[in-house]
Amino acid sequence: MQRQTTIAHANEIQRKWYVIDAEGKPLGRLASKVALILTGKNKPIWTPNVDCGDYVIIINAEKVALSGDKLLGKKYYNASGFPGGLRVRTAKEMVENYPCEMIERSVHGMVPKGRLGRQIEKKLFVYAGPEHKHEAQKPEVLELNF
Repeated sequence: MQRQTTIAHANEIQRKWYVIDAEGKPLGRLASKVALILTGKNKPIWTPNVDCGDYVIIINAEKVALSGDKLLGKKYYNASGFPGGLRVRTAKEMVENYPCEMIERSVHGMVPKGRLGRQIEKKLFVYAGPEHKHEAQKPEVLELNF
């Protein structure tokens, strides 16, 4: 008797929409759970070369938690490529001015790199406040417990 491995095909995948409230959640743990859902590794049909994941909406990004002294110690770097073009921001600046970018960057580090990873990242929507514009998709509220 032979076993057959099921391989997911892009046109057969059923995608769901989830809403996650980031208020009080640790940034790294939130990002790892979101990356798991976006890639589809929480599904039994996960296939490495196919985007099997679901859509994720993160609200209240400005209220995400950072442990320890990360607010002042953690730094985010951007380099323009020109001499003197290095921009350094602390996590405190990111939370105050760019909370959505901070979560997007942390999730970006946890998804595959390359063409598939860029496709996966397009299913992430981050909003600083409690409102989002995806009510038509009827997203389910997903409670993350850690």
